[in-house]
Amino acid sequence: MRAVHLLALGAGLVASSPVLANEDVLKRTANPAEQVLQTVDYANTRYSKLDQINASNVKQLQVAWTFSTGVLRGHEGSPLVVGNMMYVHTPFPNIVYALDLDKDGVIVWKYEPKQDPSVIPVMCCDTVNRGLAYADGAIILHQADTTVVSLDAKSGKVNWSVVNGDPKKGETNTATVLPVKDKIIVGISGGEFGVQCHVTAYDAKSGKKVWRGYSVGTDDQLIMDPEKTTSLGKPVGKDSSIKTWEGDQWKTGGGCTWGWFSYDPKLDLMYYGSGNPSTWNPKQRPGDNKWSMTIWARNPDTGMAKWVYQMTPHDEWDYDGINEMILTDQKVDGKERPLLTHFDRNGFGYTLDRATGELLVAEKFDPVVNWASKVDMDKGSKNYGRPLVQAKYSTEQNGEDTNSKGICPAALGTKDQQPAAFSPKTNLFYVPTNHVCMDYEPFRVSYTPGQPYVGATLAMYPAPNSHGGMGNFIAWDGVGGKIKWSNAEQFSVWSGALATAGDVVFYGTLEGYLKAVDAKTGKELYKFKTPSGIIGNVMTYQHKGKQFVGILSGVGGWAGIGLAAGLTDPNAGLGAVGGYAALSNYTNLGGQLTVFALPN
Repeated sequence: MRAVHLLALGAGLVASSPVLANEDVLKRTANPAEQVLQTVDYANTRYSKLDQINASNVKQLQVAWTFSTGVLRGHEGSPLVVGNMMYVHTPFPNIVYALDLDKDGVIVWKYEPKQDPSVIPVMCCDTVNRGLAYADGAIILHQADTTVVSLDAKSGKVNWSVVNGDPKKGETNTATVLPVKDKIIVGISGGEFGVQCHVTAYDAKSGKKVWRGYSVGTDDQLIMDPEKTTSLGKPVGKDSSIKTWEGDQWKTGGGCTWGWFSYDPKLDLMYYGSGNPSTWNPKQRPGDNKWSMTIWARNPDTGMAKWVYQMTPHDEWDYDGINEMILTDQKVDGKERPLLTHFDRNGFGYTLDRATGELLVAEKFDPVVNWASKVDMDKGSKNYGRPLVQAKYSTEQNGEDTNSKGICPAALGTKDQQPAAFSPKTNLFYVPTNHVCMDYEPFRVSYTPGQPYVGATLAMYPAPNSHGGMGNFIAWDGVGGKIKWSNAEQFSVWSGALATAGDVVFYGTLEGYLKAVDAKTGKELYKFKTPSGIIGNVMTYQHKGKQFVGILSGVGGWAGIGLAAGLTDPNAGLGAVGGYAALSNYTNLGGQLTVFALPN
């Protein structure tokens, strides 16, 4: 009853003063028994203060209970826990289940949206959804067809819904949302369809659109002040985006925002990344193609951009910059600084000052990365902050209809959307990675609304002259820019990590194993084979004084698209089907939540 009372109290508070929406999320993220955001906290640390399960007893974990989602294909994200309720989501058709933890997970309500299945072929890399968010008595879902829905957490009743995009143009959604203050922040997918991408803020109470900021376009579309918005400490200047595109190409320029959002309440800034420019053929879009492939810091009230940093100007390899921004406070040269750490698809781990956007670290987090030799860190250089591209692996320089071979990483990056975790006890980041290289052949393509606008053929394979597998799970020093330890995996680690105060780090594997490793050494402490491959994110919660660990299994995503969609052509799935063909020997389709606990 107390949990229900708190939910009602939160709803009452927000009705009288909407700005307290932020306070509700802050309060609940401070309670490790619950999980109300996919990212665990606003800082995206994916760290839990729960320590009942620890490095000495994790080997005793047992399955406590399971739940079938009733849906196949890729299960990304994780459940939420609010009071005595658990909220579970699925891939398309994006069903939401509310389960009563006091009653052995009985289904309290079920929301099943009626979406047009024609959205499925418009989704780039499987029908995944990265999960729900909770704030002020509401569960927020962003559906595949871009409908954003606010559901009453107790009843499942629709509070409001709003359409964020048009699938007929190639606009879809795979991401979660960010509830901040009295707003719900959402992104958009569709970079492979020539969408002009954006982030949008909706009023949390009514669903009314408050602002929309594009990744590429005019200054007013970007919500950017040419004199006050900075990049590497300097004003971006007038028309900073459209000057870097040829003609009107920016109108189909991509820069989608299907990754994760973080927020710093003290600085009052939200952070996220923008994706690849369209098309994948770099010859067709001369220039830096700003502000695709960029880290953004925006004011959540107005959308105004404070600073930007473009990691891969004029992307030639589909190295989307959408991966999470993890916010920490650490000492740099003996001085405490507000930091942002980002593990990019391009294989570089970046650390910036999140208040100013100053670039502090840019180092490879997989030694095989070869498309660039390094990022120029000389502030006096005209190339400051830019990667130094190796001509041999430049698909631009090698030209159209030329197959550039041996590029590392592959287009799916040294890390894709699968989120890393950070432990304040070790000051280390725990990063699931792809150890994959590719051949890349660009070709000329024309734009038609709603049709694929890719323009490249890819082949993917394990990084050569290495351990033979396609993944590593690593610990990373974000200030030093160094790998502390690395565990080899047979396939890409496509699951999000979770670090805990018990000095245990959890992650899942594409074969279907939940694994627990020692946070200090990386030593494997426990593993359990779930019914299907894991691309979901490990979560933990506490109920009636007992800690539980939960994971969604259901193979799919870009790496598992061959299995998920029944594809056999090696070049299908933008090259992933051939690269991950062996996965079918180890797992099969499924859709299940498995919850673990220590024995009584």
